[in-house]
Amino acid sequence: MAVDGERDLREIYAASAGRLVAVVYGLTGDYAEAEDAVHEAFARALVRKGQLRAVASPEAWLRTVAVNVARSRFRRRMILDRLVRTGRLARAEATVPVSPDRVAVVEALQRLPRPVRECLVLHYFADLPVAEVARAQDCTVATVKTRLHRGRRALAAALGEREDSRA
Repeated sequence: MAVDGERDLREIYAASAGRLVAVVYGLTGDYAEAEDAVHEAFARALVRKGQLRAVASPEAWLRTVAVNVARSRFRRRMILDRLVRTGRLARAEATVPVSPDRVAVVEALQRLPRPVRECLVLHYFADLPVAEVARAQDCTVATVKTRLHRGRRALAAALGEREDSRA
């Protein structure tokens, strides 16, 4: 089956993603990890359509990529665990429980256009200066400032509505 474009890749995803996740899940024992590996395989297929077109069985190619992704992640985790055990790397502190307010902010961010959301996250979450956000976004400082203004206004409206609905 030759792959001609994104439409064909969508059809392959619909037909085979479940089987691929099941295979990787059987190898890893972690369903979320299996889904991530399969999604990474499809993302790579999207970037490398030429390679996928050249294979006789796109599902077999995707399975190989997904399994290799899972293996690579496992190896990295093992290296990290070894570094922690030897004391060369400090163990991460326990994660802080996520408050309902943080969940509300993330939900509101998800409703924003991607460029606006990225500017807000890079500036306020990653604490990057506006000039660095502009470089990361490949746009002008003025564009970043506009996106930040619009994003703050949209978040205030979305979170204000949420507060009003609680009352």
